[in-house]
Amino acid sequence: MLGAREGFAAFLPVSVGLVPWALVMGMAMSSHGFSPVEAMGMNLIVFAGTAQLGTLPLISSDAPLWLIVVTALALNLRFVIFSAAIAPGFHGVGTPQRWLSGHLLTDGVFATCAERMLQVDDPRWRLGFYLAPSLWSWLLWQSFTLIGIFAAGIVPASWSLEFMATIALIVLLVPMARIPPMLVAALAGGAAATLLRDMPLRLGTVAAIIIGIAAGFLAEHLEHKRRQS
Repeated sequence: MLGAREGFAAFLPVSVGLVPWALVMGMAMSSHGFSPVEAMGMNLIVFAGTAQLGTLPLISSDAPLWLIVVTALALNLRFVIFSAAIAPGFHGVGTPQRWLSGHLLTDGVFATCAERMLQVDDPRWRLGFYLAPSLWSWLLWQSFTLIGIFAAGIVPASWSLEFMATIALIVLLVPMARIPPMLVAALAGGAAATLLRDMPLRLGTVAAIIIGIAAGFLAEHLEHKRRQS
């Protein structure tokens, strides 16, 4: 497939960060009482690490369903910005491929592919450049989450491997911060999360995500107006 080799090569260094994150995710689901079938079912259907990790404590504490759903939606709101930014790269691509691409969109793939896709005219090259790292990301995530599920009973809890997920997120955040609206969103969301951390039911996190998304959209709008003037 055209563009696939270039896309895979560009994403390969970033993909290393998915390994510890997926392992932690698998162990976290097992520690919260998920069976291997339930954990992999959630992994296949949701395919969004932050949404999974963010809703696990709510699920295990029997939080209201509406709160679990709202939290998952809020944690995935950043993909609205990602989709809007990368959408021009799918001009000339068929609807089935767009649906598949939407399901496979991740932070790392967006950070790797968005800028380059908008610079190439051939839609077949753009699709290959996007799908190769996306499918590799999906395969890594499913494989190492499964390993993490079965490793949960072996790895000592005292190792506190949860911090590895945070490190993986930082690895993905750094390249995205080169894009001004993304940097604005990250700064606004981080500041809001710190200020609102004492809100009940973890609603401070939800509010911070919404604030970050709004700030990113505003920054994107202002940048677009500046380019047109």
